[in-house]
Amino acid sequence: MSVYTSNISIYTGTNFEQTYTLEDGAGPINLTGYTIISKMKKHPTSLSSTTFSSSTVNVSAGRIKISLSPEQTIILKPGKYVYDIILYKNGQATRIVEGEVFVKKSVTR
Repeated sequence: MSVYTSNISIYTGTNFEQTYTLEDGAGPINLTGYTIISKMKKHPTSLSSTTFSSSTVNVSAGRIKISLSPEQTIILKPGKYVYDIILYKNGQATRIVEGEVFVKKSVTR
């Protein structure tokens, strides 16, 4: 699988959700048996991280979702971060999505 690059924006104090459809040359990737893990960090070697809630939306259509609650986003400091999404199956980890996260302070609260 290739690594897809997708940058995202998160506003502090709000709900965040992003859905992805994972495909290869033959069409949607069947996600049966996969575990999804996603984190964001200030930089790749940072010791602290924020873990996204990760789930499958439609296993056979290759649709996954990452999300953060308002309680999680309110404590984020505005700035630029990095994130990735990893699929685990049978002891193998495959990075499928990566990119930058732009955390912005909400104007209306």
